[in-house]
Amino acid sequence: MPVPFNKLSLDGTELEYIIEALASGTSGNGRFTRSCQEILARQLPAQCVMLTTSCTAALEMSAILANLRQGDEVIMPSYTFTSTANAVVLRGAVPVFVDIRSDTLNIDEALIENAITERTRAICVVHYAGVGCEMDKIVSLARQYDLALIEDAAQGFGALYRGRALGTFGQLGALSFHETKNIISGEGGALIINDPTLVERAEVVWEKGTNRVAFASGLVDKYSWVDIGSSFLPNEITAAFLYAQLAAAQRITERRKRAWMRYQRAFADLEVEGLLRCPFVPPHCEANGHIFYVLAPDRDMRARWLRELKAYGVNAIIHYVPLHNAPAGRNFGRVAVPMTVTNDTADRLIRLPMFADLSENAQDEVINAVRELALSTRRHRSTRASEALAVDRPNPSARRSPPS
Repeated sequence: MPVPFNKLSLDGTELEYIIEALASGTSGNGRFTRSCQEILARQLPAQCVMLTTSCTAALEMSAILANLRQGDEVIMPSYTFTSTANAVVLRGAVPVFVDIRSDTLNIDEALIENAITERTRAICVVHYAGVGCEMDKIVSLARQYDLALIEDAAQGFGALYRGRALGTFGQLGALSFHETKNIISGEGGALIINDPTLVERAEVVWEKGTNRVAFASGLVDKYSWVDIGSSFLPNEITAAFLYAQLAAAQRITERRKRAWMRYQRAFADLEVEGLLRCPFVPPHCEANGHIFYVLAPDRDMRARWLRELKAYGVNAIIHYVPLHNAPAGRNFGRVAVPMTVTNDTADRLIRLPMFADLSENAQDEVINAVRELALSTRRHRSTRASEALAVDRPNPSARRSPPS
């Protein structure tokens, strides 16, 4: 039987809460929205959390709240989804791309400072695969240069850096509850606000530029248009779906972590031999099992592995086309440093099936197929490809799996 790349992991109470939401007659910002926001703000913890229609919407709110304007610059990785850069471009600002680390595939914090110019207004980090960026250094740089710090934690719900939730280090963070994420609401996201001075304006931006939240709280006798904004808040049905998922979040995440660790154990000997690369989680990070990828020896081998995995019935996929290589990236952004690791990673990365309900039998099919392909590579690989893997492979003894 074919192994899908993703499958929704439902708690079983989603429909019950959706029916409640429909019966309430509330279109948005009702009981389920408020309950989800309270749960997230308490669990992270954060000053304030606001549900949004998507992580894209949360990032766009972040760009408004950071007061980005025409000609401003925002430093970010190129190995990310388009929303990270679109949020900046929509304000007239310029994404400035820097390279990623070869171990975690996160923004290389050592390259950020040299990319800062007089026009730089913010740093936007992306926690790839739910593994935290090196936030100690990045927070320090943001403070030193008086820059806004935004965290694209789309993949990071349930993951920690030095015991602290991703999305809670910068002034603003963005979460995704898209159907491919660990915890879902179909579409959906959340804006994490860690700076209390931004909360009041965020409420206005969230409510289409009006002071409707203040009106609903009895603080004003009528509401009107007071700032820019848009329709960023989700409908109550989406919030009801998310409410059920949040109740099951720990169970869902633990199942994904177990599948993640099973992949890692299955491929450990192949990685030591230099036949592929697995994800790396630094000791001070706790990942959430969101993505398990392998890096093939080179671009041609990646293409062959993808074809053969498909023939095996394994739905494995590539990930991002780096933004700096995309037409819009060349048009709206600029590159600050050579993008060597980003380009190499994009050419070699394969995402394997990963979801909470992935059975051991189905996962064994994936494992056996990848092992067969990697072992066949031993006979055909070039010396050059082998050396490339050896150079960028982290020390396996330093690897730490997401905790069970």
